[in-house]
Amino acid sequence: MKDVDKISALWYFMSMQTPFRLNDLLLVIVVISSMTVAIIFPDFGSLFQVLPVYCVMANFFLSYLSIELGDVWKALKGHSGQILAFTVMKLAVLPIIIYFVFYYVAPAYALSALLLTGVSTGVVAPLISNMVKGNSSLVLVVVVITSALAPFTLPTLIKIVAAKEVAISFFSMLRMLALVIFVPIIAVEVLRRLTPRLLTPVMKRQFPLSLVFFALINLGVFYRYAPFFKKEPSVIILATVVAFGLAAIYCIVGIFFFRKSTLSNQLAGAVMLGNLNNVLVIVFSSEFFGPVEPMVAAMYMIPFFVIVIPLRYYHHLKTKAA
Repeated sequence: MKDVDKISALWYFMSMQTPFRLNDLLLVIVVISSMTVAIIFPDFGSLFQVLPVYCVMANFFLSYLSIELGDVWKALKGHSGQILAFTVMKLAVLPIIIYFVFYYVAPAYALSALLLTGVSTGVVAPLISNMVKGNSSLVLVVVVITSALAPFTLPTLIKIVAAKEVAISFFSMLRMLALVIFVPIIAVEVLRRLTPRLLTPVMKRQFPLSLVFFALINLGVFYRYAPFFKKEPSVIILATVVAFGLAAIYCIVGIFFFRKSTLSNQLAGAVMLGNLNNVLVIVFSSEFFGPVEPMVAAMYMIPFFVIVIPLRYYHHLKTKAA
């Protein structure tokens, strides 16, 4: 009987809808290929060196078009206590713990771990939550709250936790993050009130525009590290391993945080930690840090989507057990 159960579970796992829709697969291909082009042809990548910050702002603008602040307030009323506790854990407690774990285990990647863990939840997280049957209302609220707080909390974490490793102006980091996050939000809200009809055709072209912006970001970031990556190609492999390791930690911690809550909240917890704003980390870290941090953030694009597989399987196991 146990063998039959194992076979049926395996069949279910194999027959589930793949987390990689065609668009998601295209996005990963564009990210990796544009990084490769920038490293192989740095002179070509240097043509786009002034664009990354503006492109990430444009990407956030496109992503925020799908978020209605009215829905956020409705969802906030029913989960205020959980959201407050989770936000403190997400933006303050967990980044510090993971930083020091990596500091003693893999010190070269400690700062990468801090940046990825302490950044805001990704704006596409509610869509990922829908795919794994998580509490998407809860996810939506955390997206907005962490996006609003990250420009203040992340520079603070860097200055307090990694003060010996970096000597960067707190206000320089704050200014950049605030510019990248708040300007697109304000622009979306203003346009919704003044010219809402103009936003509809933009939303219809959201994905191809995002692909272009992702490519330009990587071209404008990674060309400057071409000599390093050509000399140390193993860093790319190690960055991928670190990205998958962090994704596994995020999913486990997110589920554990909501262990006494509903299954949908457990899945939401994993999504809120695992689907983070890695594109913001790419641009932010390229402005203030070395080549390792943006590389790890870029390679996180793969587990960003792959985590849907174990989360769906977790949902299947818990549902079956119930």
